[in-house]
This record gives sequence, C-alpha cells and structure tokens, in this order.
Amino acid sequence: MTTDEGLSPYPFVAQSTTVGAGATIGLVYGVVLRQLVSVGRIVALVLLALTTTVAGFAIGTSDTATITDAAGIIGNLGLAVVVPVVALVFGGAALGDLREDKTLVYLWLRPMRRFPVVFGAALAALTLVVPVAIPPVVLGSALTGVKEGIVIATVLATFVASLAYVAIFTFFGVWLRRYIVWGLAYILIWEGFIALGSAGVAQFAIRKYTRSILADITGADLQLADFSAAAGIGIPLAASIAALALASLCLARQDVD
Repeated sequence: MTTDEGLSPYPFVAQSTTVGAGATIGLVYGVVLRQLVSVGRIVALVLLALTTTVAGFAIGTSDTATITDAAGIIGNLGLAVVVPVVALVFGGAALGDLREDKTLVYLWLRPMRRFPVVFGAALAALTLVVPVAIPPVVLGSALTGVKEGIVIATVLATFVASLAYVAIFTFFGVWLRRYIVWGLAYILIWEGFIALGSAGVAQFAIRKYTRSILADITGADLQLADFSAAAGIGIPLAASIAALALASLCLARQDVD
C-alpha cells in the first residue's frame, strides 16, 4: 500500500490525528531500541571494539611509540573498522529490519511525518553505538601512553564518526534491501581502497574527515587527513542531516505492506 508523507494507509484512521513530531520520535525510538537490543549482537560488537583496546595496549608497551603510531591505531582500526561496522549493524537495522519483517506497517496505524520516524530510529541506533563502540576505542587511545591530546581527539573523532555513520546507514537500511552488503562495500571498498587512491573520491569518505580531526588536534602525520578539525566536524554533521533527509524522502515514497 502506498503511503504519502503524513497520510495514513488505512481509510478508517482519521486524517486529523497526525502524530506530533515529539510523540513520533518517542514512539519510534522505543520500538526500534527494543528491536535492536540483542545480547548476542552486543557481545559480538563489543569484542570487535575491544580489538582497538588491545592494540592500544600493545602500542603502549613500546618505549618508542609516537603520536603518529597511536593516531594510526585509532584511525586505521577504531575509525576505519570498529565505529563504522557497529554503526552499520545498528543503523542499518533500525528501519531495515522493521521493513524486512513487515512490522514497519504498524507504525502507520496513525499518520506520522517521515522525518521524525527516521530521526527516532537513528537516535535509537546511536544510543547503542555510542556505548558499544566509543569507550573501547577511547580506552585504547589512553593505553597507548602517548599524550598530545590523543584521548580528547579520539573522543571527538569517534563521536562525529558515530553520528555520521549511523545517519548514512539508517538511510541504507531504508533504501537498500541488502544494506549489510552495501554498507560493508562502502566501508571496505569505497573508504578502505578507492578513497585512498583519489583525492576527489576521498571527499565522499567519512573516514577522511574523522582522521583529520585526529591529525589536526594531535599533530600526527596521517594519510587522508588534510582538513582542519572544524571541517572534520562540520562536513560529517552536514552529511548526517542530508542522509536523514534522504531516508525520510525514501520512506515516504515506499510501499509499506
């Protein structure tokens, strides 16, 4: 059944009872958060995130570790693998799983604006991404034993990365059936390979901006990190808003049944 924004797909639902934005966000947030919480999923992702902690500890045992070594671990593991993969699992599933198992239709029993639906789902995903991905990566940065602002830079870079990747992968979950496959292709092929060989393509890689935050604050010499910290924060935030807007537009045009 086709649903336009703000319209109920059910003829017996009064069109004047459109749910307000705040109520929609709260309702969707609760539904999606309960759907995303899985002990097995969380344990597996925490173990993935702890690889950064272990790597940071290993760097810290070396007397010759430099700020570039420490930032390299955070940039090449924490920001390149841990945060985007955790965000893909939770962000993609936020609405993607509801659509796949046909339960998304129950959100349309009363007419809702689509952007609050998307925002509530992304917020639920972010609620899980932040505690699962960020603390182990930040702990890894601290365990390197290197100063020069590495911990502060890691906190800021991982949070910005979490926001951006959650928004992008929430869009993937709405737009693409196999969001995990396409998300991994974006992380591993686009950002991990293609963006490294082309300065123009790199402008469309979130990794470039989050690595720039690390490099600008710490002074580390990192590849693919030539923006200022301000640009490293501002551009991913703008991309996040654009991704959520695209997701709401895509959701409004989808057939929900």
